[in-house]
Amino acid sequence: MEFLKIKISVFINYLLFGIMLNSVGTVILQAQRYYGVPASSASVLEAFKDITIAVVSFVVASFITRIGYKKSMQIGLAAVAIACFIIPSVKTFIAVKLLFAITGASFALIKISVFGTIGLITKTEKAHISLMSFIESFFMIGILSGYFIFSYFIDDADAASGRWFTVYYLIGTLYLLALVLLSVSALDESAAKPEPGVKFRQSYTDMLKLLMLPLVVSFVVCAFLYVLIEQSIMSWLPTFNNKVLHLPSSISVMMAGIMASSTAIGRVLAGLVLKRISWYICLTVCLCAAAGLVLVAIPLASSTSPHEIRVWADVPIAAYIFPLIGFFLAPVYPAINSVILGALPKNQHGTMSGLIVVFSALGGSLGSLITGYIFQHYGGQTAFYFSLLPITALTVALFLFQKMKTRYLIQHTLS
Repeated sequence: MEFLKIKISVFINYLLFGIMLNSVGTVILQAQRYYGVPASSASVLEAFKDITIAVVSFVVASFITRIGYKKSMQIGLAAVAIACFIIPSVKTFIAVKLLFAITGASFALIKISVFGTIGLITKTEKAHISLMSFIESFFMIGILSGYFIFSYFIDDADAASGRWFTVYYLIGTLYLLALVLLSVSALDESAAKPEPGVKFRQSYTDMLKLLMLPLVVSFVVCAFLYVLIEQSIMSWLPTFNNKVLHLPSSISVMMAGIMASSTAIGRVLAGLVLKRISWYICLTVCLCAAAGLVLVAIPLASSTSPHEIRVWADVPIAAYIFPLIGFFLAPVYPAINSVILGALPKNQHGTMSGLIVVFSALGGSLGSLITGYIFQHYGGQTAFYFSLLPITALTVALFLFQKMKTRYLIQHTLS
C-alpha cells in the first residue's frame, strides 16, 4: 500500500511539472503577443528554466540523499505553489522569467528525487524501465493538460489581455494538493543513504569521477541530444502553428497538445513493449521513423496558405501530422535513463540523476535558443528541418552507448 501511495504521488508530481515546465512554449507565444518582444528574446524563457535546472542539479545532486528524496520533493512543490500565487499580481516579463527559474530549480529537486525513488521501489531492470516509461508518460499527460488549460485562458481577440495570468491560481492550488498527498506518503530511503563518514567535498569528487566513466559520457551525449530535439520542437510548436500554419493563438496552443498526447501514448506503449524487446533496436527504429516524419510533414506545411479557421476540418493537415513525431521520440528518454541507472549501484542513483538533469537541461536550453534564432532569421520550416541533424547524431550516439554499456557490464562481472 505504501509503495502504491508513493507511486501515485510521484505520478502526480511529474504531471504537474509537465504542465508548468512545458507551458514555456505557450508563454513564448504569449510573450510575443502580450509584451511585444521578438522571437529571439522570448526564447530566453527556456534558458531561465533549463539553466536553473542544470545549476541546481549540479549543486544538490551529490548530497540530495542527505536531505532526503521526500523532503526535497516537498520543498520543490511548495516553492512553485508560492510562485504561482504571486505571478498574477506582478505580470512583468522579468517576473515570468523568475517564475520559470523557480520552477526549474524545483524540478531539479523533483526529478533527481523521483529517479532515485524508482530505484528504491523496483527490483529488476525491466521493472525499472517499465516504471520509468510510465512516469515519463505522466509528464506528457501534464504537458497535454497544460495546453488545454492555458488555451482556455488565452484571449485571441486582445493580445494585451492579462487574462491568461489567472491560470496560475489554478496551478498553484494543484501544487498545494500534491504537497499534501506527498506528505502523507511513506518512503523508505535507507538503501539510498550515503556511506557513513563521507563528506560533502568527497560527494562532489565522486560525481566528477562518475562523469569520467566512458559509459556515463556516452549516456550524457544521448540525453543532451534527445532533449535538444524534444524541446526545440515542443517549445516552438505553438509559434510554428501560429506563424507558419496561420492558426489563431488559442488553437495553435491546443494543436501543440497533439505532440504531448502522442508522446504520452508512445511512452505508455513503450512501458509494455520494452519488457519484451531490446531497448536499442526499439529506439533505433523509432528515431528512423521520426526522421521520416519530418521529411513528410514539413513540405506539407510549406504549401499552407492563410485562411479562416471555423471548424477543426479547416485546420491544415500538417498541424495534425507533424506533432505525431512525439510518438516515435517517446521511448528514447525514459529508456536510456533507466539503462544507465540500472547499470549503477543504488547509492549512486541520486548523483547520476543529477547528471541526467544537468545535461538534459543544457540540451533543452540550447535547442530552444538555436530554434528561436533560426525561426527568426530563416523561418519556421527551416527551424524544424534542423531537427534532422540532432536526430542523426542521436542515432550514432545510441550505438556507442549500447557498446559502452556492454563493455561496462562485462568489466564489472569479471571483477
